[in-house]
Amino acid sequence: MTTFPPLLVIAGGTATGKTGLSLALAEVHGDVEIICADSRQVYRHMDIGTAKVSAADRARVPHHGLDLVDPDELFTAADFQRHAYDVLPVIAARGRIAIMVGGTGLYLRSVGRGVPLDEGTADAGVRAELEARLVADGLHALADELERTAPTLAAATHLANPRRVVRALERARLVGDRLPEPPRGYPAPSLWIGLRLPRDEQDRRIAARAAAQFAAGLVEEAVALRQRFGVHPRAFSAFGYFEALAVADGEIDAATAIERDAGRTRLYARRQASWFRTEPGIRWIGAEADPRPVALELVRTWLEGMRPLADAAGSALG
Repeated sequence: MTTFPPLLVIAGGTATGKTGLSLALAEVHGDVEIICADSRQVYRHMDIGTAKVSAADRARVPHHGLDLVDPDELFTAADFQRHAYDVLPVIAARGRIAIMVGGTGLYLRSVGRGVPLDEGTADAGVRAELEARLVADGLHALADELERTAPTLAAATHLANPRRVVRALERARLVGDRLPEPPRGYPAPSLWIGLRLPRDEQDRRIAARAAAQFAAGLVEEAVALRQRFGVHPRAFSAFGYFEALAVADGEIDAATAIERDAGRTRLYARRQASWFRTEPGIRWIGAEADPRPVALELVRTWLEGMRPLADAAGSALG
């Protein structure tokens, strides 16, 4: 039977201090390994623009989920889930706790909630065909097809939402008229901590981070990416890279690029906040001041609560 370690999840929006908190907790508790749940940090050669943890910090605390593929390779939430499920038993075998930290909600949910990510339920060609039909025939025609050919999925789909109707039809084409499996849960004790900021403070930090990334060499990193991979949509969907290329090509100045980068990141932060509002069981901490004292107390209480379970398991075995 595969053994999983206790899992501490640190969630939250961009620039709320998640990475710093994960490193601080690892410093205090020692036997910890960190899994980064960020859909852009999985790509190699994208260090500055994705705010990856430094090489020095990686040397102090083992990190997973970074630099897994090149920017021209596809990497899905299912790939992340598989990676995490491969790594977690290794962390358990070393007698350590896992901290999963990031702002990509689906990555966190897939592992921390055990949400099944069905293989074979996504196909770019099928989706493109359905999206073309949506434009040509309208939402009503696609909703009618869904109700006619996949009534189970139709009953669970918001038929006024074009994206959900297209996704349900795509699923029906690929795996039939069946709903996704329910979440299985995480197979060991887990604690979810979330960091949040007032909007004006988060916006200020986002702007400061954008400026710091350009000062650290984001333009040069973007140019190197283009030379090696072209203007690949996966690489350049990360915030700041298109703006950095525009600076390199003389189209805009750095100040304009920083403002555009920060503006796009602010919109993303709003979407993150909407996602995390739907996640149950997160212990939210205000991050305006140092969140470490509150987080440390939450983790201490959580770990103490696990000790009776470990003692009971030891008694049963011996």
